[in-house]
Amino acid sequence: SVGRSLGRLVGEQVISRYSKLGEHLNAHDFGVIVASASLAHDIGNPPFGHSGEEAISEYFITNSTLLENLFTEQQWTDLIKFEGNAQGYRLLNKSGYQGLRLTAPTLAAFTKYPRPSKVADQFKPRRSQKKYGFYASEQELFSQMAKSLSLKALSESQWVRHPLAFLVEAADDICYHVIDLEDGCNLGLVSHDDTVELYASVIGDRFDKKKLYIIRSKKEQISTLRALAINELIQQSVGLFLDCENDILQGEFDHSLADVINAKDCLEEIKKVSIEKIYRCRTVLEIEAAGFTVIDGLLKAFVPSVVNSSPTKHDKVNYRLLPVDVKEEIESTDDHYTRLRSLLDYISGLTDTNAMNLYRKITGISLPGRS
Repeated sequence: SVGRSLGRLVGEQVISRYSKLGEHLNAHDFGVIVASASLAHDIGNPPFGHSGEEAISEYFITNSTLLENLFTEQQWTDLIKFEGNAQGYRLLNKSGYQGLRLTAPTLAAFTKYPRPSKVADQFKPRRSQKKYGFYASEQELFSQMAKSLSLKALSESQWVRHPLAFLVEAADDICYHVIDLEDGCNLGLVSHDDTVELYASVIGDRFDKKKLYIIRSKKEQISTLRALAINELIQQSVGLFLDCENDILQGEFDHSLADVINAKDCLEEIKKVSIEKIYRCRTVLEIEAAGFTVIDGLLKAFVPSVVNSSPTKHDKVNYRLLPVDVKEEIESTDDHYTRLRSLLDYISGLTDTNAMNLYRKITGISLPGRS
């Protein structure tokens, strides 16, 4: 994976610089940490991706007059600003998920935004403080982890990133820019010539047009260029990380590697084309629109049954549809915030298809045993 390559290449150089590390670690350990965190980085994303995040946030904002007084200011900010990164950190630390006993360095590398949702100072323009990475429910847990890893504190509840978090972010940025462009080309959303030109700008002097057109299949041409572009971006990211190692360790470097490497302008152009031709194509917009309707419908059905002291008969019927383990978790506490977090764990953990099917059932669009 891209994350494994980034971690391993950095690990080789770091161990050569600090030979004592070699007594306990090897380059592959770095690769495993970055790869593991990279694989988990989207685990907290709700159905329908970023539109799902916005739909959850919008539900609570719209219903603030009914709900806000039930929560502390910090808890309410968590709810009106649903964040997939914080949701991911929560899931990776849930006691019920015994199969994910990740190490502290892996959890720290996963956390690109080591701060809670509500802070007095965002320390602009620090990249690590742009969003938040843990909910109020996990704040003490993160604080203990930060202390164990000696992460530099910016405030009582904000820290600088773990160094390897920069590589996890780079892996995400590289895949997000480069692979989505290939998919867009294969779907006919971006022309073959435009895709070749964009990849060539990243590859630079190593781009050989004559060799490229020896390959007959246009799809294989794009696949080859994608691999070369990823390799170039990995090398540039590793080089920048190592050049800025001391500033990273001191917490002085706080930028996305992809925003500073030599190919940054090329990546920005790929992003611009992707937004215009891929992310805003009609199919994607239709899915986003459906996502808002589905997520809002699920929350309207289940939130009242979880927070109301006197739920209606309709609320009770909807509540019975929740899985047994989710209901047991909700019923284990009287705290409204904890109960809602459990419900949101369930809803945000659904796939697009499962969310859609559940919505169709509770709204009567689809009935069991009937076409």
